[in-house]
Amino acid sequence: QVQLVESGGGLVQPGGSLRLSCAASGIIVRIFAMGWYRQAPGKQRELVATITSGGPTNYADSVKGRFTISRDNAKNTVFLQMNSLKPEDTAVYYCNAHRPLADYWGQGTQVTVSS
Repeated sequence: QVQLVESGGGLVQPGGSLRLSCAASGIIVRIFAMGWYRQAPGKQRELVATITSGGPTNYADSVKGRFTISRDNAKNTVFLQMNSLKPEDTAVYYCNAHRPLADYWGQGTQVTVSS
């Protein structure tokens, strides 16, 4: 059974940082394209960042230079380091694992940026 378990969300002030983790079981993250998505209230889910099995990363324009996606193969975990957070980053953040004929999602973790 595949499980993606996100953690690390919470309440942070503007300009602050958070590090999200996505611990995977039932799959090997290094052979999947792993991604972070987010969904704010009343909005569609959107791509935040991805890391392919080969290592290249991709970011939404809104988070470039502030967020960093990384992968620890030994821990089978994907991370999202978020710096210089803004109120508009407030959303539920979801971890995704994708490869042909396979697509898995975590349950999400809430990130709230507010003073």
